[in-house]
Amino acid sequence: MCGQRLEKIVAFWTFVFVRIVTGLAGEGRSVWKKDSHLSPVSETQMFLYDTFPKDFLWGVGTGAFQVEGSWRKDGKGFSIWDRFSRSELRDTDSAGTSSDSYTLLDKDLSALQFLGITFYQFSISWSRLFPTGVVAAPNEKGLQYYNTLIDSLLYRNIAPVVTLYHWDLPLMLQEKFGGWKNESVIDIFNDYATFCFQTFGDRVKYWITIHNPYLVAWHGYGTGIHAPGERGKIRTVYSVGHNLIKAHAKVWHTYKEHFEPYQKGMISIVLGSHWIEPNKMEDELDISKCQKSMERVLGWFAKPIHGDGDYPEELKNEFLFLPHFTEDEKNYIKGTADFFAFSFGPSNFKPPNTLPKMGQNLSLNLREVLNWIKLEYNSPRILIAENGWFTDSHVKTDDTTAIYMMKNFINKVLQAIKYDNIDVFGYTAWSLLDGFEWQHAYNIRRGLFYVDFKSKKKERIPKSSALYYKQIIQENGFFLKDSTPNLQAQFSCNFSWGITESVLKAELAASSPQFCDSSLYLWNVTGDGLLHKVEGVKLKTRPAQCTDFVSIKKQLDLLEKMKVTHYRFALDWSLILPNGDLSVVNRQVLRYYRCVISEALKLNIQSMVTLYYPTHTYLGLPGPLLQTGGWLNQSTAYAFQEYAALCFRELGDLVKLWITINEPNQLSNVYKRSSNDTYRAAHNLLLAHAMAWRTYDERYRPSQYGKVSLSLHSDWAEPEPFFESHSKAANRFLQFEIGWFANPIFKTGDYPATMREYITFKNSKGLSYTLLPSFTSEEKQLVKGAADFYALNHFTTRFVIDEPQNGSQYEFDCDIQFLQDITCLSSPSRLAVVPWGMRKVLRWIKKTYGDIDIYITANGIDDPSLDNDELRNYYLGKYIQEVLKAYYIDKVKIKGYYAFKLTEEKSKPRFGFFTSDSKEKPSVRFYNSLISNNGFPADYSVCGPSSHEKQCSFCLFISQKKPLIFFACCLFSTLSLLLAIIFFHKRKRRKRFKAKSIKCICVSF
Repeated sequence: MCGQRLEKIVAFWTFVFVRIVTGLAGEGRSVWKKDSHLSPVSETQMFLYDTFPKDFLWGVGTGAFQVEGSWRKDGKGFSIWDRFSRSELRDTDSAGTSSDSYTLLDKDLSALQFLGITFYQFSISWSRLFPTGVVAAPNEKGLQYYNTLIDSLLYRNIAPVVTLYHWDLPLMLQEKFGGWKNESVIDIFNDYATFCFQTFGDRVKYWITIHNPYLVAWHGYGTGIHAPGERGKIRTVYSVGHNLIKAHAKVWHTYKEHFEPYQKGMISIVLGSHWIEPNKMEDELDISKCQKSMERVLGWFAKPIHGDGDYPEELKNEFLFLPHFTEDEKNYIKGTADFFAFSFGPSNFKPPNTLPKMGQNLSLNLREVLNWIKLEYNSPRILIAENGWFTDSHVKTDDTTAIYMMKNFINKVLQAIKYDNIDVFGYTAWSLLDGFEWQHAYNIRRGLFYVDFKSKKKERIPKSSALYYKQIIQENGFFLKDSTPNLQAQFSCNFSWGITESVLKAELAASSPQFCDSSLYLWNVTGDGLLHKVEGVKLKTRPAQCTDFVSIKKQLDLLEKMKVTHYRFALDWSLILPNGDLSVVNRQVLRYYRCVISEALKLNIQSMVTLYYPTHTYLGLPGPLLQTGGWLNQSTAYAFQEYAALCFRELGDLVKLWITINEPNQLSNVYKRSSNDTYRAAHNLLLAHAMAWRTYDERYRPSQYGKVSLSLHSDWAEPEPFFESHSKAANRFLQFEIGWFANPIFKTGDYPATMREYITFKNSKGLSYTLLPSFTSEEKQLVKGAADFYALNHFTTRFVIDEPQNGSQYEFDCDIQFLQDITCLSSPSRLAVVPWGMRKVLRWIKKTYGDIDIYITANGIDDPSLDNDELRNYYLGKYIQEVLKAYYIDKVKIKGYYAFKLTEEKSKPRFGFFTSDSKEKPSVRFYNSLISNNGFPADYSVCGPSSHEKQCSFCLFISQKKPLIFFACCLFSTLSLLLAIIFFHKRKRRKRFKAKSIKCICVSF
């Protein structure tokens, strides 16, 4: 009894010791228990520019049935997929030849050499070697093909990684034995594997027994979407899986016992899986569901082979009919893999309704699933044996979306190696060629090389993804292109640091009227808690003051905290001129705006005033102008000129920087009935701006000395680098987006030639019926030069490709498509954080429009956090650094930077430095530091405070503490007067006393 207890104690502590040493295998669920305080801008979570280990293996893979073709040639036998593809799938006429690798081996070898890979993972067609599946005399033609393939690879220094079974079971084994449902196939498979080891093993150092057995069992014998197409009971599915595990284990032992000692190779099985994330990271139930989901797919095969030799407990508890392993079988199966070969691609995610999601969310985070494998199976060495994505069948060589997916996947592997210490030693891109894609037949493509299946030559044409993969292999990772180290420098001493707000809603009446009302009130006279006016009593009042507006006080308080030098806000045209003309002018609204400007000046903050700030949800026009067609009617431009003149006259003595219209190049979101409407509205907007500018230039500039421009939305466009057509598309986007308004003003007085020519070309082809308006010679003179500086709003970089489109819409005329680079850090509104795009667009503006003054009038990002907006801090620091590079290195004449925006709005993306209830966020202090340092200075500051600035600071103190100073002066004066009276009174008494004393002396004499 004591001996048994001692054995249990020893066994327990041995188990604990092993778990500690090996990194606690079986702890995969901890992957989902992430640190809730992890920064969204942590370097460990962002795209990693680094290299892989020097001995890292780069490869590419194919499956025999997918690419070999020649299904009836040279004595090849039928496979279950030969029958299934013809009986169950449509449009598979080409399956007989596919990419025809069997007869076009030289072309495959050229493609492999082009990539510069380390290894080629391919599968042997079982029925090509043994037509019936049973090992007998091999098919000589098939044997010759695989010998030639292996020898040719070695000649080119490409290591063969050979898969014995990639789903194409010889048809006879299915018909005679029932396929993998029958245990007899295990021995037949072992015989076939033994032959391959004997025949090819002297040249092959990496073997794969079975590719993704989960899909073989689940879709071949469960859902029926794979061959042999059986829709059996769940019991059958797990019986097939059971036999596949035993078949793999037997082949592994055969190799280890009879071949490894002198062939020195390694052998494993490719296991595939999805990945899943819990709805709520802090919910233990959701995490448990994710763990169960992974165990039902990957754990089903991985735990017996890479774990303890048995199925996951969750599976055994859920399915009581699950086949059992004996203790001997467990020991026989356990550890039958020299490395963990892992497949992560679309086949593991499609169709999604067949996956055990358990109400949680599918994810493509390869790094996370690698961490799960590490924790669950004792840090195995991992080969990514299949990875990639797909494109539609109509996509030929331009598969840019596949590039972004590849970039993301490979970088996740790099992060796993560098940050998580996961031992990944190789990566297999899937696949080399376009081919037959199982249940999708030829309706999708996965190849790095395009193949026209209907052509006779079937040339292997490299796609964009092939060029990109080749570049990664050559560099052995990722290098940051055109990277300039961060500068330690400052902007000019008169640089404008600003904050931008959208339309300020003016108060129509003072919020604090008590000092303006001459009546006397008594409170709660009758116990009703109300104020009662005392008739016949009038009190003295003071004139109305700007501080009577409570909202202005709040604005000033926020601006004071921002420590900016400039404040950009917009007026509300419809409030100032409700009728759209000068017949009714709301003087109270104008007074409100004047108060904002004048009170800001007391804080030494100058205002940049925007006259018109339309959005896609609020056009901002007075009602009568909307009713007459808005910007489709040229009369609106004249109405805007009148409105601008009024604002210049009433506010211009206080304002030195004006913006006429904010982002007129974004109004295509409003006037989108047709492209003609869009261009017509834009034409009138341009004329409206030009007329307002001329009005200021001729009538107000001589006395007010201000500057006027318009703000253009100016995001950068970055093309995919491997096709010239995409570079042209990016330039076309810039011309249609920015040049559309900038070219007439800053250059020629007319729209860009690129824009006119492209629209004319599309019209000639019948692809569009767009008519771009023409400027008269008078209008050209009016528009050309109608700006004193370039004002840009920049938020992100758009990734574009050339994509021909039909239809008369503005967004179709440009023939571009926007893509989302999922490797970029992004905001909740999907704004990609691409700082270098800011510098590029600034250089492009200088190159295109000359050495003009530039104000960045809006730049910012939405950050979901209310109390720790780290994303905004990161964004500000990186983007302003790029602005500094453009200013300091590229000599762009940048005069000011305005962050966007002061306060956020409820139920909208959180762009604000302050919440909707005026709560300060940490980014306020971060922006303060950039302003106080005037950039990123070294240990010393070039710009010290001048005597004028010191004087202004003293004046600012005086203006801020005026009531307190007034009270102190009154108190001091009162005390002084009191002391003077006391002193005078004492002196007088002393004189009287002295006089009386003298008189007494005289009397005595």
